Amino acid sequence: MNLIYRIFKLDPESREGVVSATSILSVIVNLLVALFKVVAGVLSSSIAIVSEGVNNATDALSSILTLVGTRLANKAPDAKHPFGYGRIEYLTNMVIASFILVGGFEMLSSSIKLIFEPEELNISYVSLLVVAVSAIVKYLLGIYTIRTGKRVGSGSLEAVGVDCRNDSFVSLVTIISSLIFLFTSFSIDAFAGVFTSCLIIKAGVDILKDTISKLLGQPADEELVRKLYREIRNTDGIINAVDMILHNYGPDAYSGSCNVELDHKKSVAEIYEVLRPLQLKIMYDYHVAMVFGIYAVDNDSDDSKTLRKQIASFVQKHEHVKSYHAIYSDDISNTIYCDLVLDYEADRAKECAEFTEYLKELYPTKLIQVNIDTEFV
Repeated sequence: MNLIYRIFKLDPESREGVVSATSILSVIVNLLVALFKVVAGVLSSSIAIVSEGVNNATDALSSILTLVGTRLANKAPDAKHPFGYGRIEYLTNMVIASFILVGGFEMLSSSIKLIFEPEELNISYVSLLVVAVSAIVKYLLGIYTIRTGKRVGSGSLEAVGVDCRNDSFVSLVTIISSLIFLFTSFSIDAFAGVFTSCLIIKAGVDILKDTISKLLGQPADEELVRKLYREIRNTDGIINAVDMILHNYGPDAYSGSCNVELDHKKSVAEIYEVLRPLQLKIMYDYHVAMVFGIYAVDNDSDDSKTLRKQIASFVQKHEHVKSYHAIYSDDISNTIYCDLVLDYEADRAKECAEFTEYLKELYPTKLIQVNIDTEFV
């Protein structure tokens, strides 16, 4: 890998450099395996091995797509795409998943045809040795690529790794079915092909589902969320942080918002001194463009402490209410403000009405302003 980094002048410390280097390695290995199989197939007069070699050559296309997709995804933002081109990687994932699915369905179709129209097998120990060597190489490449993809958060690399690993499984099943035929003259090749093709199709569907889920907008990475909440809540002057929303514009690009609870006595200047440095730190350290909303809270007065206890009592008795925040009793507008966080099974209108009625009984002269929140991350 160090040689690849040097030849192609890639940065081993950057995500783009790691993805590009791994993709180049995959292209080189697939082409070498393809050449090895084609030569071995020609020398042994095995059309099957030559076909596998051609298939390995086309596998290199997936790695080339990953390489190109990564380069395009790192294009600078412009007027048409102010959040950059990071989501191109997801489109690359979909194309690679489509390749896997097409290959799986073609193999399934051929295998089913062989069940009803069996063909005589032409197997030699030389051909099995060639298939075995390529299977080991492809498996090692697949595992390495998958692990690297997970480490740097590249779905495209993971998809390429899955494709390589699938090829090794196909080869393994081919070897097993061939050995059974050599020793027993009983062919299970077609049935083994059906089994293997189903595994390949499932892998393609899983990659496609995961990519579509990311495009639709799934919750952000849990580890990133925990780090952000910890960073914000540990900042001096911030009482609590809630309601975080993160929008993903690629594997390493987020914009987001988060509401923070601050002492209601702080001035605008004091709030700015707390939030502005924090905003810049989150941008540089976590690559998240974070916008803050502000909740004014009073944690010191006896009336406020009593109100919190009363709300906590309500929450404990309602299983669908996960938490509460942004509690504030404003004497000027004669209003009590509170946000409730409900799970996705809750009847929102019912819970809101019950909570409003509960507070109204306790504070009949107050206006009750309740907001229902969802945990987006």
